[in-house]
Amino acid sequence: MTNRMMDNRIKKLQAIEAQQKELEAQAEAIRSELKAELDANGEDEHNTGSFIIRWKEIISNRFDGKALKAAMPELYSQYCRQSSSRRFTVA
Repeated sequence: MTNRMMDNRIKKLQAIEAQQKELEAQAEAIRSELKAELDANGEDEHNTGSFIIRWKEIISNRFDGKALKAAMPELYSQYCRQSSSRRFTVA
């Protein structure tokens, strides 16, 4: 692929990503509107006939690695493992 072809592909990617951000912002606005309606009605679930929407509190217990690292750094390092990933960026 030539540099010109790569430039064109990057420009197309940037245009698509801009559209994607705009669509996600619109979707988030609709989500917020629906959540506000549920809150206003004091509901955490609503059946529209076609859909069931839920806005429920979920409680979960998660391991606090920072607290363990602060309290017992030797134990933390003993059970800590390294992971690897790759990141794609265009600048």
